[in-house]
Amino acid sequence: MARYHGNKGQVLLSISGSGTATTGVSLSSWSLDKATDKVEVTAFGDPNKVYVQGLADVKGEISGYFDDTNDALFDASESADGCKLYLYPSSLVTTNYHYGPAWLDASISVDVTGAIKISGSFVANGAWGRKP
Repeated sequence: MARYHGNKGQVLLSISGSGTATTGVSLSSWSLDKATDKVEVTAFGDPNKVYVQGLADVKGEISGYFDDTNDALFDASESADGCKLYLYPSSLVTTNYHYGPAWLDASISVDVTGAIKISGSFVANGAWGRKP
């Protein structure tokens, strides 16, 4: 098992639910949360609280820097059928990634003392998977 630096992370994004995902957007970070619903089912006589697990609530965030030659983040956020996302912890290990269809919201932030930043938050728009 190896450890990796985050500078080789990668996001592939399509601008529609049926489009091909590419790496053209100048992104620099991503996060993924796959928390699951938990419902308490504690009964009389149980030694502690007991829970059952429900569905995963897949959501996350991506962010990077404005590039006037690529508007894919905003195009994807305006898509009527969502987009596709592929999230790689490291481009050095292309067999390990998370993927799925998503609904994407996009934002831009401009500051007089800094770089123009773009960001997006996403939620699942169908079944998500993980390789390996």
